[in-house]
Amino acid sequence: MKLTVWTYEGPPHVGAMRVATGMKGLHYVLHAPQGDTYADLLFTMIERRDHRPPVTYTTFQARDLGSDTADIFKSAAKEAYERFKPQAMIVGASCTAELIQDDPGGLAKALDLPVPVVPLELPSYQRKENWGASETFYQLVRALAHPAEKLSADGDGPVANILGPTALGFRHRDDAAEIRRLLEGMGVRVNVTAPMGATPKALTRLAAADFNVVLYPEIAEGAARWLEKTHGQPWTRTVPIGVHATRDFVEEVAALTGLPVPPEATDLRFPWWSRSVDSTYLTGKRVFVYGDATHALAMARVARDEMGFEVVGLGAYNREFARPIREAAKAYGVEPLITDDYLEVEAAIAEAAPEMILGTQMERHIGKRLGIPCAVISAPFHVQDHPARYSPVMGWEGANVLFDTLVHPLVMGLEEHLLAMFREDFEFSDEAGPSHLGGHAPAAGRTAPAEDPARREADEGPAPAARAAERRAAPAAAAGADAAVLEAPVWTAAGEKELKKIPFFVRGKARRNTETYAAERGITEITVETLYDAKAHFAR
Repeated sequence: MKLTVWTYEGPPHVGAMRVATGMKGLHYVLHAPQGDTYADLLFTMIERRDHRPPVTYTTFQARDLGSDTADIFKSAAKEAYERFKPQAMIVGASCTAELIQDDPGGLAKALDLPVPVVPLELPSYQRKENWGASETFYQLVRALAHPAEKLSADGDGPVANILGPTALGFRHRDDAAEIRRLLEGMGVRVNVTAPMGATPKALTRLAAADFNVVLYPEIAEGAARWLEKTHGQPWTRTVPIGVHATRDFVEEVAALTGLPVPPEATDLRFPWWSRSVDSTYLTGKRVFVYGDATHALAMARVARDEMGFEVVGLGAYNREFARPIREAAKAYGVEPLITDDYLEVEAAIAEAAPEMILGTQMERHIGKRLGIPCAVISAPFHVQDHPARYSPVMGWEGANVLFDTLVHPLVMGLEEHLLAMFREDFEFSDEAGPSHLGGHAPAAGRTAPAEDPARREADEGPAPAARAAERRAAPAAAAGADAAVLEAPVWTAAGEKELKKIPFFVRGKARRNTETYAAERGITEITVETLYDAKAHFAR
């Protein structure tokens, strides 16, 4: 465990909360100090839920540590059952409560409650959120899934379970609905979708299905493997994100069920759109992909095979899936990035100098700092990436959504670049009136506001003279080195102005190439001519 200002995953008890919050009729009693109740905000704020997560906290305080905190847990568990009357309960400890070793599972068993109570052992100092969600779902399935007669015995067609969606998952709500629609269109009935929307009673019917559809391996693979071993249910390996993967998924389901492969959806617009967009927007664009392993692997395939992008970086933060990430990175010819340190991620992105990032909310912030557009394709995400509208990323409609997700940052970024490029034009300057109202001159009596140097520096960085002063003040890197090499080239005002006309997604690379060109030739000032000489040199 380490102190950080950003984390991709919370502790494992947050993963357990995601499962409990997604389900109905399940209550989580969490042995935790008062400060650990912060997790409620993750669900009510980001998902904009209309009710709190079904969690009871013991909320012991420092003064309680001198007495019996076990009694506090037993009282909280008993009161939670009496108040909420759940079909089942899960019990566990937060990272802080884990240290006092009160054994919530044993304490809950001693209460002899009239509902199933599933104890969770979630090692907070070795594991994280996705593993906690996976372990929680696995333990619930093991405890509740009983042998059952196959529903397909009635002759009305094959039956499947959909496994994996939870609360606070990236588009999980809509993905589950889209895949259910896809399966039913093939003639496959859906028995249970879990954890999201399921009750503990529904989990007892899992074995009645013929096979399981695993949407998110980091959540459901453990449970699916147990169901396969115990109840003989095969499970799907293909995650249907993108056109190609959805085709593969349909063929996999057809092979499992003996059903014919249906014709492709008539409302699929992704392939035509990708062919219709000017190739300068898409073909060969260099992208860096990072997120949870499920979405990172799927989006790298979409980026390269369906959009014509070049994948220049691939990584994930959940180490449990390091092997498939490494295998995919080898296929793309890039170095795999397996880390949950956002500073390492930022350094890798800066070094790769991509033209676009496909990542999490953190990569969106990194992209803003580096001037690179970013599309959020994985948790963790913020409220703007949990839309109220139907917006899956799986299945045929998910492919249409993905096209917008990937293209809009590039198109809108280009629009912003053009506005900045023509900011001094008489039609686009701040002093011009609204063009759609026919005004191209300042309103009567209106004068242009004085420029704020601090704001300009925040937007564009220090002025050339200021940067020059900073560089001249920097200590020499090595004694006795040639003075022309020691002093970094300085951009003239005209050179900086010309540099800003270069599109934002290659501007950083142009700056670095020009500075390298100048330094190698002992040029101390970078002018417009130097910029174009460097461009010609590197274009050979």
